[in-house]
Amino acid sequence: MGKKVFVSGCFDMLHSGHIAFFKQAASYGDLYVGIGSDATVDDLKGRKTINSERERIYMINAIKYVTKSFVNSGSGILDFKEDLIKLKPDYFIVNEDGYTSEKETLCKELGIELNVLNRIPDADLPERSTTAIRSGDNCSLPYRIDLAGTWIDQPYVSKFTPGWAITLSLEPIFEYNERCGMSTSTRNAAKKIWPYYLPIDKPEKLAEILFKFENTPGSEIISGAQDAIGICMPGLVRHYYNNAYWPEKFESIHEEETLSWLEKHISMVTLWPREKGLDLLVETYINEENVKELTVASEEVWDAIKEKDLESFSKGFLRSFNAQTKMFPKMVNDRIEKEIEKYSDKASAWKLAGAGGAGYLILVSDEPIEGTMKIRIRRKEAQL
Repeated sequence: MGKKVFVSGCFDMLHSGHIAFFKQAASYGDLYVGIGSDATVDDLKGRKTINSERERIYMINAIKYVTKSFVNSGSGILDFKEDLIKLKPDYFIVNEDGYTSEKETLCKELGIELNVLNRIPDADLPERSTTAIRSGDNCSLPYRIDLAGTWIDQPYVSKFTPGWAITLSLEPIFEYNERCGMSTSTRNAAKKIWPYYLPIDKPEKLAEILFKFENTPGSEIISGAQDAIGICMPGLVRHYYNNAYWPEKFESIHEEETLSWLEKHISMVTLWPREKGLDLLVETYINEENVKELTVASEEVWDAIKEKDLESFSKGFLRSFNAQTKMFPKMVNDRIEKEIEKYSDKASAWKLAGAGGAGYLILVSDEPIEGTMKIRIRRKEAQL
């Protein structure tokens, strides 16, 4: 009897990249494909599928590399768990953006070998991804990650000590999950103004338009300006806050050498979506001492990046995250701490994307870490 191989995903808008992945996975044995239900994709990606689960199953079953496909019976990131237990495959195959430590833990518990494959186009075909096909190359709305100073864009924080927040605008090479600290709510607001791509205009002006659009008069909770800035302003940007929702000044770095250096040393790992209803403000320690620690760490990060000093960058990056969690301890819990521990011997620093509470873990390392996702910073030229 041959080996059993399992893969799982959305597999919406079937393309040559999917077929190449199935072909690679099928080289390990008989391939079984579990797909996320329409409801699961909507929940994780914040969008409806182009092709229904019935259509996706029909197409995948017609592929010669696939033994059988089915709709995963569960929900969430581990929607395949019960199906995996029943199938008892020898291998679970994922791409770099499909790896999570939860999958690794589950596979160890079930005695299944987890393998991470690189995306390699087949037959000299161009590289394909559903994200690129949905939006068109270099014309889709960016995401953002915050490198340091998170929370300083809220006046109830910066009133104690003014300081800088630092953001990176990212090309959407992956379709990042909702409620995961990648500013998807602000990005969804941007889609209502600019459905496909940012218009040609001054990035700072676009960011201000988006910020004001998202935060309508009377809003009880104001989304921080760093979200709109990180989406609309390309490259590496820092913005200075002093007891106000909009920053007083901006500084940017667009030199290719610096951006390439950041791409080399920053990677991400998928955790799980932030729990609905999670309130990080139920317990806070916002005072002059703690906010000062946040602002000092942010300046350390900026200076280290300019010098391309990895050791100093790592220290400032971790110091900024520790300052965040000191002010907002509900950002982390035992489950997240265990995930961080898994990378403590491979990474020199780490932090949660966005305000915290799960989502994505951002790692800083000297060498690439297997199973993590690389980032692609949005260059200034893409905005012109």
